[in-house]
Amino acid sequence: MNLYLSSYKLGNKKDILIDWNKNHKKVLIIPNASDIYPDNDIKLKDINECINELIEIGYICEILNLKNWFNKEKKLNNFLKNYDSFYVLGGNTFTLRQAMKLSGFDKYLKNNIHNPNIMYIGYSAGICVLASDLHGIEYADSIEKDPYNYGSIEWEGVGIIDFMPIPHYNSENNILSLKMNAVEKSLKDKGERYITLSDGEAIYLKNN
Repeated sequence: MNLYLSSYKLGNKKDILIDWNKNHKKVLIIPNASDIYPDNDIKLKDINECINELIEIGYICEILNLKNWFNKEKKLNNFLKNYDSFYVLGGNTFTLRQAMKLSGFDKYLKNNIHNPNIMYIGYSAGICVLASDLHGIEYADSIEKDPYNYGSIEWEGVGIIDFMPIPHYNSENNILSLKMNAVEKSLKDKGERYITLSDGEAIYLKNN
């Protein structure tokens, strides 16, 4: 699996996504990290901006709402066979983690970790969720709300990367930037591996 990890929206390596688009036109947009927030015009506008950014570089976008696939893991796996590109949006890391687990999307990702024909694009919560351990992110993302009545906090991440990406780091005009300093301190104090990304920055991990 190829990983395109951005701090905010698509970031500064769009050429990679443009090149991928030559043979992979369709992409599934996964907005469930925002399920913690009320449905309103602001949330819809943000999701549409993410979609339009991909449309502008040639992608055909569809929404994958993981809530529609809760407890339907086998059906989801069959559905996903028709797609090889995913764009996982930002929001709340813990909400996104729960949605991935309840739908089985996390298992799908882990089962395809060595598949070079899949591209995972994500930003903010969409990249933090890939770490093995989500401890530390609670300094930036609320753990109090439970939109799916999950009943507990899912501290175990998907476990596809061996570090915690810290998005919005030293980023002007982003209210999360100061909170990310607390995330970094927590990880540093525990000796955990992490990588910081400022808004506009992206890293690409290619499956060789």
